[in-house]
Amino acid sequence: MKKVALVVGGGRSLGEYLSKHMAKEGYQIAVADINLDNALKVAAEIGEDEAMGVGVDATNEMEVKEMVKKVADRFGRIDLLIYNAGVAKSSKITDFKLDDFKWSVDVNLVGYFLCAREVSKVMIEKNIQGSIIQINSKSGKVGSKHNSGYSAAKFAGVGLTQSLALDLAEHKITVNSMMLGNLLDSDMFESLIPQYAKKLSIKESEVKQVYIDKVPLKRGCSFEDVANTITFYASDKAAYITGQSVNITGGQVMH
Repeated sequence: MKKVALVVGGGRSLGEYLSKHMAKEGYQIAVADINLDNALKVAAEIGEDEAMGVGVDATNEMEVKEMVKKVADRFGRIDLLIYNAGVAKSSKITDFKLDDFKWSVDVNLVGYFLCAREVSKVMIEKNIQGSIIQINSKSGKVGSKHNSGYSAAKFAGVGLTQSLALDLAEHKITVNSMMLGNLLDSDMFESLIPQYAKKLSIKESEVKQVYIDKVPLKRGCSFEDVANTITFYASDKAAYITGQSVNITGGQVMH
């Protein structure tokens, strides 16, 4: 029986790449996204026998429960959860709106909690020694100027990952966070370029180079870098690794 991966936030950008990558690795894929059309499109491109698309607002408890039920009913199991849903709004703290802060916490943290909770129930019920992987950020290890909502939620995600790892260790379910460097080609980074240009007082066309120059390996984090690392941490070869915050930063963050 094939393993099953549920990719939350799998409908575009990095999530789409990870959905297709894990399909190539032999997983059946549940592509979950707040945009159902995107989820269905990615699932169709993978193939209807090997993938399904499902709409979900990861911050809505009932929708998360329904999503997990649909996936378990369709495939009979869930071996891997990749929580890739994430949002960011850049603003100086003096101008940061409470609604924007709460939005960041809800999507980046609360959604992760809900999805991990519901998926772990399936894994335990079916005696699956599975893997839960959160897509985090280097902003979960070092503060990020004008990104207080995002960074606070990502720091909290590290604590949640460690706590989940302790809760689920007796079931041989591993939980790890991937601390990504700047995904310069992602939809999220592209959307933040105008705000970053303002923050840095430079032209929008100069923003990516500034972020490249901060990295010892002198390039951004690629989708492939993330996929390769996840492939290992989701595999049996990483069965003894849990509760970790794994840097994929090109050396920009080393702790």
